[in-house]
Amino acid sequence: MAFIEVKNANKRYIQNDREFTALDNVSLEIQHGEFICLLGPSGCGKTTLLNMMAGFEKPDSGTITIDGRPVTKPSPEYVTIFQHYGLLPWQSVERNVMLGLLAKKTPKDEARRIADEYLTLVGLEKFKDARPVQLSGGQQQRVSIARALAVSPQILFMDEPFAALDAINRLKMQDDIHRIAEDKKITTVFVTHDIEEAVTLADRIVIMTPNPGRIKSIVHVPLGKNRDRTSDDFLKIRDKVFEIFEMKPDKKIEYYI
Repeated sequence: MAFIEVKNANKRYIQNDREFTALDNVSLEIQHGEFICLLGPSGCGKTTLLNMMAGFEKPDSGTITIDGRPVTKPSPEYVTIFQHYGLLPWQSVERNVMLGLLAKKTPKDEARRIADEYLTLVGLEKFKDARPVQLSGGQQQRVSIARALAVSPQILFMDEPFAALDAINRLKMQDDIHRIAEDKKITTVFVTHDIEEAVTLADRIVIMTPNPGRIKSIVHVPLGKNRDRTSDDFLKIRDKVFEIFEMKPDKKIEYYI
């Protein structure tokens, strides 16, 4: 049985007095420890699908289960990371990472030890006493990731968390999150519209298309842990994904890479 299972999920919204279909009969199985990228242009339903798996939204019909249990609301076992860092500006970096642990009644000394472990994991151990405003955007996002990982989530949901970062920090964060998810065996669902980002991160890429939101294809990415963005194997998979999108007969899809 799949760890996360989406069966025949449908979701419709009313916008400007018009109904549109965000998801149309979507089914997906995700195994424990997999890194899945939901890839597609705006309006394809990838964020809606992630929000339903995370428990923030409910499908109009169909079912979503995690470890065999229906998803009805967000769970402390799963953590969602958005583009906005959500750090408390009056708290230190270390204290920000400790917040989830303290909320779970972890003793303060143990919470501090765990927070420092994950700050080291994301390369920010020297900044534990700093305030968020003293950090760059990429560093603040790494703090939010350390905070999420510190509570040992079963699943990490990420909705374009690197979209606002500059190119250098974006590449660094891609490498960091891929390494951490691999090392900690965390099931990860990552929303992106960037093909190279998806190939860099994913075990499988779920390609979605809009109007209505559907899964068009699923591409396996057998590249292992250390991925070279210039290798022939990497470029071959990237080009395969491009070809899948260009197969759409009625129009080209806007893409950023």
